[in-house]
Amino acid sequence: MGASSEVPALRRGLAVLRFLGGRPGPVSAATVARELGIPRSSTYHLLSELVAAGFVTHFPEERRYGLGVAVFELGSAYLRHDPLERLARPILRRLVDRLDRTAHLGVLHGAETLYLLREQPRHPQTLVTDVGVRLPAHLPASGRAMLAHLPAPQVRALFPNAASFVDRTGRGPRNLPALRRLLAAERRRGWAVEDGYVTAGFASVAVPVFDHGGRPLAAISVTFRHFCPDEWDCGRSWPELAESVRRAAAELTARIGGHPIG
Repeated sequence: MGASSEVPALRRGLAVLRFLGGRPGPVSAATVARELGIPRSSTYHLLSELVAAGFVTHFPEERRYGLGVAVFELGSAYLRHDPLERLARPILRRLVDRLDRTAHLGVLHGAETLYLLREQPRHPQTLVTDVGVRLPAHLPASGRAMLAHLPAPQVRALFPNAASFVDRTGRGPRNLPALRRLLAAERRRGWAVEDGYVTAGFASVAVPVFDHGGRPLAAISVTFRHFCPDEWDCGRSWPELAESVRRAAAELTARIGGHPIG
């Protein structure tokens, strides 16, 4: 272990990397110093060390700095370890044991929800939401739990026209205004629900998982048998069930170093 005086420098170096990672392109050292509140002399020293280690690239003609190839290499190594699935699996297992219902971990992949994990109770039910399955993100609760926390322009880009709204059971939002109303309500409530949007006779409740920037990284959901003859008369939001899912999502958010918004 190095001297404790090296820890602040390490924290500053990580802050620089995060700052560069959040910018659309290379920036000047002066911008880094100003935005992070670091003295210019310290900023140049940090950038020089990061350039030497390959984590930052210097563009001398532009007098700007951007992320280096070592960041890409670390990111690739991170993905090879399947960290999100490894961290989430025991959380989902405990959720299933507590609720006796199937639990999923899903992520957004464009305008679709991609399921990475599924944990089942002792007597599982047949569901379409298996690992590797993709569903239109506006239908499952897990997809809308994440969509609800995206900027409005991004949602509009994902669902640009009526053809974007795939219909599986005759239920669910069928245009952008309807989707926006649903997302606004679910954002205020803190969780998303769907009742027969994906498979008739099944409902689900989902809560988002956030990354370190407060962006929706994934969603945890539970699915269970429920039949309501009229989509608009159901009005069920399952708050007690949602609280258990919320705790699981909060635990995974904390495990990955995320920060929920609000």
